[in-house]
Amino acid sequence: MFVQVIKGKVADAAAVKELGERWYSDLAPGAAGWLGSTAGVTSDGEAVIVARFDSAEAARRNSDRPEQGEWWSEAEKCFTGAPTFGDYDNVALVRGGGSDAAGFVQVMLGRTSDPDRQRELTQEFESLGGNFRPDIVGGVVGINDDGNFAQAFYFTSEAEAREGEKAELPERFRDAVNEEMSLATDIRYLDLTDPWMYSAR
Repeated sequence: MFVQVIKGKVADAAAVKELGERWYSDLAPGAAGWLGSTAGVTSDGEAVIVARFDSAEAARRNSDRPEQGEWWSEAEKCFTGAPTFGDYDNVALVRGGGSDAAGFVQVMLGRTSDPDRQRELTQEFESLGGNFRPDIVGGVVGINDDGNFAQAFYFTSEAEAREGEKAELPERFRDAVNEEMSLATDIRYLDLTDPWMYSAR
Protein backbone atom coordinates (compact mmCIF):
# COMPACT_ATOMS: atom_id res chain seq x y z
CA MET A 1 0.00 0.00 0.00
CA PHE A 2 1.04 3.59 -0.68
CA VAL A 3 -0.23 6.55 1.36
CA GLN A 4 -0.07 10.25 0.57
CA VAL A 5 -0.76 12.87 3.23
CA ILE A 6 -1.69 16.38 2.10
CA LYS A 7 -2.11 19.16 4.64
CA GLY A 8 -2.32 22.92 4.84
CA LYS A 9 -4.28 25.80 6.32
CA VAL A 10 -7.66 26.57 4.77
CA ALA A 11 -10.16 29.38 5.25
CA ASP A 12 -13.37 27.52 4.35
CA ALA A 13 -13.79 23.94 5.59
CA ALA A 14 -17.17 23.60 3.86
CA ALA A 15 -15.62 24.41 0.48
CA VAL A 16 -12.94 21.77 1.02
CA LYS A 17 -15.56 19.18 1.90
CA GLU A 18 -17.63 20.07 -1.17
CA LEU A 19 -14.60 19.54 -3.39
CA GLY A 20 -13.94 16.21 -1.70
CA GLU A 21 -17.48 15.09 -2.39
CA ARG A 22 -17.14 16.17 -6.01
CA TRP A 23 -13.89 14.22 -6.40
CA TYR A 24 -15.53 11.13 -4.97
CA SER A 25 -18.55 11.32 -7.28
CA ASP A 26 -16.80 12.45 -10.48
CA LEU A 27 -13.15 11.35 -10.35
CA ALA A 28 -12.99 8.35 -8.01
CA PRO A 29 -14.59 5.92 -10.48
CA GLY A 30 -11.66 6.45 -12.88
CA ALA A 31 -8.91 6.40 -10.26
CA ALA A 32 -7.47 2.91 -10.77
CA GLY A 33 -5.69 1.64 -7.68
CA TRP A 34 -7.24 4.18 -5.32
CA LEU A 35 -8.39 2.44 -2.15
CA GLY A 36 -9.85 5.26 -0.10
CA SER A 37 -9.27 8.60 1.56
CA THR A 38 -9.81 10.12 4.97
CA ALA A 39 -10.02 13.88 5.21
CA GLY A 40 -11.12 16.68 7.49
CA VAL A 41 -10.22 20.03 8.98
CA THR A 42 -8.79 20.49 12.47
CA SER A 43 -10.20 22.97 14.96
CA ASP A 44 -7.49 25.47 14.04
CA GLY A 45 -8.23 25.29 10.31
CA GLU A 46 -5.71 22.79 8.97
CA ALA A 47 -7.02 20.50 6.25
CA VAL A 48 -5.67 16.96 6.20
CA ILE A 49 -6.13 14.36 3.45
CA VAL A 50 -4.85 10.80 3.88
CA ALA A 51 -5.17 9.08 0.49
CA ARG A 52 -4.52 5.34 0.13
CA PHE A 53 -3.50 3.62 -3.10
CA ASP A 54 -2.45 0.07 -3.83
CA SER A 55 0.90 1.36 -5.12
CA ALA A 56 2.94 4.51 -5.70
CA GLU A 57 2.54 3.93 -9.44
CA ALA A 58 -1.25 4.02 -9.11
CA ALA A 59 -0.98 7.33 -7.25
CA ARG A 60 1.22 8.75 -10.00
CA ARG A 61 -1.20 7.61 -12.70
CA ASN A 62 -4.01 9.35 -10.85
CA SER A 63 -2.00 12.58 -10.52
CA ASP A 64 -1.27 12.52 -14.26
CA ARG A 65 -4.93 12.40 -15.27
CA PRO A 66 -6.03 15.72 -16.86
CA GLU A 67 -9.24 15.74 -14.84
CA GLN A 68 -7.22 15.31 -11.65
CA GLY A 69 -5.08 18.30 -12.57
CA GLU A 70 -8.17 20.41 -13.24
CA TRP A 71 -9.70 19.39 -9.92
CA TRP A 72 -6.51 20.10 -7.98
CA SER A 73 -6.09 23.54 -9.55
CA GLU A 74 -9.43 24.43 -8.00
CA ALA A 75 -8.80 22.65 -4.69
CA GLU A 76 -5.44 24.38 -4.27
CA LYS A 77 -7.21 27.73 -4.09
CA CYS A 78 -8.79 26.67 -0.78
CA PHE A 79 -5.40 26.74 0.94
CA THR A 80 -4.17 29.99 2.43
CA GLY A 81 -0.56 28.92 1.83
CA ALA A 82 1.24 26.21 -0.08
CA PRO A 83 0.03 22.76 1.05
CA THR A 84 2.60 20.08 1.90
CA PHE A 85 2.74 16.52 0.60
CA GLY A 86 4.12 13.44 2.33
CA ASP A 87 4.51 10.13 0.48
CA TYR A 88 4.82 6.80 2.31
CA ASP A 89 5.38 3.50 0.52
CA ASN A 90 6.24 1.33 3.54
CA VAL A 91 2.83 1.06 5.17
CA ALA A 92 1.52 -1.21 7.93
CA LEU A 93 -2.13 -1.71 8.78
CA VAL A 94 -3.41 -1.88 12.34
CA ARG A 95 -6.62 -3.87 12.87
CA GLY A 96 -7.28 -4.03 9.18
CA GLY A 97 -6.49 -0.40 8.38
CA GLY A 98 -8.75 2.63 8.21
CA SER A 99 -12.41 2.28 9.06
CA ASP A 100 -15.24 4.33 7.58
CA ALA A 101 -17.19 3.62 10.77
CA ALA A 102 -14.85 5.79 12.87
CA GLY A 103 -16.22 8.90 14.51
CA PHE A 104 -12.82 10.40 15.27
CA VAL A 105 -9.44 10.21 13.51
CA GLN A 106 -6.09 11.31 14.84
CA VAL A 107 -3.25 11.85 12.40
CA MET A 108 0.25 11.95 13.86
CA LEU A 109 3.24 13.20 11.87
CA GLY A 110 6.86 13.15 12.95
CA ARG A 111 10.30 11.65 12.60
CA THR A 112 11.89 8.55 14.09
CA SER A 113 15.59 7.94 14.63
CA ASP A 114 15.20 4.21 13.92
CA PRO A 115 12.67 3.38 11.17
CA ASP A 116 13.19 -0.39 11.34
CA ARG A 117 12.65 -0.50 15.10
CA GLN A 118 9.62 1.78 14.79
CA ARG A 119 8.07 -0.71 12.37
CA GLU A 120 8.72 -3.55 14.80
CA LEU A 121 7.04 -1.61 17.59
CA THR A 122 3.98 -1.05 15.40
CA GLN A 123 3.71 -4.80 14.95
CA GLU A 124 3.97 -5.29 18.72
CA PHE A 125 0.88 -3.11 19.15
CA GLU A 126 -0.93 -5.14 16.50
CA SER A 127 -0.11 -8.33 18.41
CA LEU A 128 -2.11 -7.13 21.44
CA GLY A 129 -5.41 -7.86 19.68
CA GLY A 130 -8.74 -6.08 19.81
CA ASN A 131 -9.41 -6.56 23.52
CA PHE A 132 -6.89 -3.82 24.28
CA ARG A 133 -8.25 -0.37 23.38
CA PRO A 134 -11.48 -1.48 21.69
CA ASP A 135 -12.06 2.20 20.90
CA ILE A 136 -9.37 1.83 18.19
CA VAL A 137 -11.11 0.46 15.11
CA GLY A 138 -8.16 0.67 12.74
CA GLY A 139 -4.94 2.37 11.82
CA VAL A 140 -2.57 3.11 8.95
CA VAL A 141 1.13 3.64 9.70
CA GLY A 142 3.65 4.77 7.09
CA ILE A 143 7.34 4.92 8.03
CA ASN A 144 9.90 5.99 5.45
CA ASP A 145 13.53 4.92 5.47
CA ASP A 146 14.56 8.55 6.05
CA GLY A 147 12.66 8.51 9.37
CA ASN A 148 9.61 10.55 8.39
CA PHE A 149 6.39 8.88 9.48
CA ALA A 150 2.64 9.39 9.39
CA GLN A 151 0.05 7.54 11.43
CA ALA A 152 -3.72 7.74 11.14
CA PHE A 153 -5.65 6.01 13.92
CA TYR A 154 -9.40 5.54 13.73
CA PHE A 155 -11.55 5.60 16.88
CA THR A 156 -15.18 4.90 17.66
CA SER A 157 -15.53 8.45 19.01
CA GLU A 158 -13.39 11.23 20.43
CA ALA A 159 -14.85 10.74 23.92
CA GLU A 160 -14.00 7.03 23.90
CA ALA A 161 -10.54 7.77 22.51
CA ARG A 162 -9.80 10.22 25.33
CA GLU A 163 -11.05 7.71 27.87
CA GLY A 164 -8.97 4.98 26.26
CA GLU A 165 -5.85 7.11 26.57
CA LYS A 166 -6.19 6.78 30.33
CA ALA A 167 -6.23 2.97 30.21
CA GLU A 168 -3.30 1.24 31.85
CA LEU A 169 -0.96 -0.33 29.33
CA PRO A 170 -0.30 -4.08 29.50
CA GLU A 171 3.04 -4.63 31.18
CA ARG A 172 4.59 -6.32 28.15
CA PHE A 173 3.68 -3.31 25.97
CA ARG A 174 4.59 -0.50 28.37
CA ASP A 175 8.30 -0.59 27.55
CA ALA A 176 7.52 -0.68 23.83
CA VAL A 177 5.45 2.51 24.05
CA ASN A 178 8.16 4.29 26.02
CA GLU A 179 10.76 3.20 23.50
CA GLU A 180 8.61 4.32 20.59
CA MET A 181 8.20 7.79 22.10
CA SER A 182 11.94 8.04 22.78
CA LEU A 183 12.66 7.41 19.10
CA ALA A 184 10.19 10.02 17.82
CA THR A 185 10.75 13.75 17.40
CA ASP A 186 8.95 16.69 15.77
CA ILE A 187 5.57 15.11 16.52
CA ARG A 188 2.38 16.86 15.43
CA TYR A 189 -1.13 15.68 16.28
CA LEU A 190 -3.93 16.57 13.88
CA ASP A 191 -7.34 15.72 15.30
CA LEU A 192 -10.26 15.24 12.92
CA THR A 193 -13.43 15.40 15.00
CA ASP A 194 -15.59 15.35 11.86
CA PRO A 195 -13.72 12.99 9.52
CA TRP A 196 -14.84 12.61 5.93
CA MET A 197 -14.54 9.03 4.73
CA TYR A 198 -14.34 7.88 1.13
CA SER A 199 -13.75 4.32 -0.05
CA ALA A 200 -13.46 2.74 -3.48
CA ARG A 201 -16.75 1.34 -4.71
